[in-house]
Amino acid sequence: MCGGFRRTSTSPVVPNGRTRPSAAGGDRSSVTDVSEPAGAPVDARDLARWSETLSAIARTGLGFTQNLYERERFEEILHVAADIKAAARELAEGDHEALAVVRETDHFVQEWLESIGEGVPGYVTPKVAIGAIVGNPAGEILLVQRKDSGIWLYPTGWADVGYSPAEVAVKEVLEETGIECVPTRLLGVIDGQRMGFSRFGMYMLLFHCTATGGELTPHPLETADVGWFAADALPEATVGAGWWAPMAFAAIAGEERPATFDSVRATVWRRD
Repeated sequence: MCGGFRRTSTSPVVPNGRTRPSAAGGDRSSVTDVSEPAGAPVDARDLARWSETLSAIARTGLGFTQNLYERERFEEILHVAADIKAAARELAEGDHEALAVVRETDHFVQEWLESIGEGVPGYVTPKVAIGAIVGNPAGEILLVQRKDSGIWLYPTGWADVGYSPAEVAVKEVLEETGIECVPTRLLGVIDGQRMGFSRFGMYMLLFHCTATGGELTPHPLETADVGWFAADALPEATVGAGWWAPMAFAAIAGEERPATFDSVRATVWRRD
């Protein structure tokens, strides 16, 4: 291992106003349940989920049909989905943003229409993200500070065509931090939209990796800072640690736990 293998962050931490909601407190079981109680009030996250689901159904339909009548109906569904998405943003950002949000409705529809493929390539599925929990011999975790938001999190990135999920994990860690690592096991498969840290369909595959070398080197465009942190010394602006930190540090300590995943909801959609 290189001499620069260990370092703690020296850059100032700027707290982020919005943090990912915790899925569970304390111990983490193999199944995550973040279901809302029946009759819970509708919030921006509900509206965003409904909007993205409707748009996915409509875009998939447009990718598989040439029937003019069906295409008109699917495009109408896109307009409904865009209206719901605008309402979600209005609810999340406040009434003072309402006019600007309404003006974005046509943009949402156009963006969705431009993303439509034909046949199987047009079948809309959740995006796939890869996350890497990297530990060192001192039991510390590797975190990166995002240049755009200032938040701290483990290395993550979108899955790339031509790479396996584990290969993406290795690539993202090296690119974002300069650290070389070896994946050891899958820690979990998480529904990002259900957890509340994505407004569109997204699955996160989270790997545990062991650092093998390299030197801490932030990515010049994506990363403001990188560092190794103990469980009791995470940066103030670390996001979502309430759900991932217990699982991450247990893995780093060598504990064997079953991979976590989201529980099956008794009712996926609201009903009377």
